[in-house]
Amino acid sequence: MSRLFRTPRRRGVTASGAVTAAVTALLALAGCSSTPTESAGPAPAGPRTIQTEQGPVEVPATPQRIVNLSGGLGGYLYAVDAPVVATDTRVLGVTDLDGGFPPAWADKARAANTQQLPAGEQLDIEAVAAAKPDLIIGGGQGITAVQAKENYATLKAIAPTVLVPQSATDWQQQLRQVADAAGRGNRVDGLIQGYDDKLEQVKGSIQVPAEPFAILLSLPNQKPYLIPETAALPQQLTALGFTMDGVLAKAGNPPLYGSGDSFEVSPELLGKVADAPQVFVINLSGRTVDQLEADPLYAALPAFRAGAVHELPATSYRPDLDGATNTLTVIDQEF
Repeated sequence: MSRLFRTPRRRGVTASGAVTAAVTALLALAGCSSTPTESAGPAPAGPRTIQTEQGPVEVPATPQRIVNLSGGLGGYLYAVDAPVVATDTRVLGVTDLDGGFPPAWADKARAANTQQLPAGEQLDIEAVAAAKPDLIIGGGQGITAVQAKENYATLKAIAPTVLVPQSATDWQQQLRQVADAAGRGNRVDGLIQGYDDKLEQVKGSIQVPAEPFAILLSLPNQKPYLIPETAALPQQLTALGFTMDGVLAKAGNPPLYGSGDSFEVSPELLGKVADAPQVFVINLSGRTVDQLEADPLYAALPAFRAGAVHELPATSYRPDLDGATNTLTVIDQEF
């Protein structure tokens, strides 16, 4: 298996390929961990105390050897120029278990001589310790968050450990918490302002269809999943002027997976729940849009019949700063 990445196409960007049933586990599992406080300015001269759900954690004022346990958090650390000596590389629908840095921050990781942590069903504690960290950061969403929580007692014996909570589902929250733990909270406002400026530029340049949109996920198990209108991506699209369809109510308010950003519907209910006139599809190593169009179940949906299906990259699903920014680029090209 190899690292997965695709360049923009007329209908958007997709990431598809070799990740198999492990994607479903990444989708369904999310760790409950700690909540760092936000930084109000430059780091103090001495050690700082971060308040977390697992208690106060004393961290270095400016860590010099950070180990990152979640690939989904790596982009934040490189965005604030934090010194990452080792990192997990798994990003849902983008990289696989054979390793390889996510394309969004691969160059920065190689330039920093960051080492890849082994990926697997169990956290490699020996590899974490061998990196000699003075700070460990983990948590967030997905199976890596579960691993970090399960091994928290061991991790904190190696180095101060701060875990981003499952409840921090938007990238702005995650960025602030990661940057604060890394002693670089004073760099966050500029990054967020840069994103906000681009959002306004894109919003002013696109023509958004008036019809409501639903968002479908394409997974290896080929079961129908949708993203609820309350998740991070629909909120980003709403800020751009899109109208999101009320799929949760149509589905009867089903239980949500992981951090509340997806739910499964039966094939029998798909036509009722995903009947929006416009649809986004995100391929998380499942079937492509062309393959979905060949499936009578999807071909019967109004958006598929009307040719109103648009693709978004895998990084749009649980976006970090890079993913959210890339989504703006794709929307600008598409609309």
